[in-house]
Amino acid sequence: MTAAIDRPLDELRDYRPDLHVPSDLTEFWSDTLEQTRRHPLDATFEKVETALRTVEVYDVRFAGYGGQRVAGWFILPKHHNEKLPCIVQYVGYGGGRGLPHQALTWASFGYAHFVMDTRGQGSSWSVGITPDEPVATPHVPGFLTLGLPDRDNYYYRRVYADAVRAVEAAKTHPVVDKVITFGGSQGGGLALAAGALADGVDAVLSDVPFLCHFRRAVDLAVEGPYPELVRWCKTHRLLAEDAFTALSYFDGAVLARKSLPPALFSVALRDPVCPPSTVFAAYNHYAGERDIRVWEWNEHEGGGDHQILEQIDWLAARDLAGH
Repeated sequence: MTAAIDRPLDELRDYRPDLHVPSDLTEFWSDTLEQTRRHPLDATFEKVETALRTVEVYDVRFAGYGGQRVAGWFILPKHHNEKLPCIVQYVGYGGGRGLPHQALTWASFGYAHFVMDTRGQGSSWSVGITPDEPVATPHVPGFLTLGLPDRDNYYYRRVYADAVRAVEAAKTHPVVDKVITFGGSQGGGLALAAGALADGVDAVLSDVPFLCHFRRAVDLAVEGPYPELVRWCKTHRLLAEDAFTALSYFDGAVLARKSLPPALFSVALRDPVCPPSTVFAAYNHYAGERDIRVWEWNEHEGGGDHQILEQIDWLAARDLAGH
């Protein structure tokens, strides 16, 4: 177990740093999504026969950034007879949509569950199948620096657009009546971004989110993806400031300023991957109704399954319970 690595909790609760907010942030994302939506969404849900007895599983495909087909799973409680709120889940760094039996929790609580594959990932700890079609640029192995310092060719521009389209795809299914974005680490960052950028999101569940307050993250994080950015800046030292300018368009703490759906965050005070102050930067800048669960003794696993129980109660209190 590591020692506490950040500010004391009472200081974190008030930590609201000044951030570089690009003057054309809204225009950039409006243009990105307008370009993405030129391609018909064409969301398809093909039923998959599995040995699972309590759920129905559908293989999903939809058009993401550049019209590229993005995969996912759509999982329903087997005996549903009414419309359901849908958890749209984004996956942690390096992982893909995995296998259907790895995603049974939310359907068991009575939700529709849409799991988005992450383009180019899915070869680390859970399997994925969606490629990332643009040609790679010089980058540190991983995904965080892919495309820097060009904001237009940056990897997460494509992934954030996919995340928005996943919300739109979920909403096309006739069973779905409300949408909640959800994820941990990279998935928590994507849940936050989709909540800010997509229309019709009813709530956001963002656990130990990655992709927040990059400037502070590179000073504190000793594990996980942020050190990739340090190594990139060490090599491309004359381009470092350009890189951070580009990253400001993708910073969850910046996007939180325009996000209005009610949100439940979680943070772990001993997290060496997504340091607590980076999470509180996003939380304290969040524009909508917000709440947070603090896990004092935990590292990047955060609240784990205990946090799921917190989320179930929090959603029920907002008329977003499963059926």
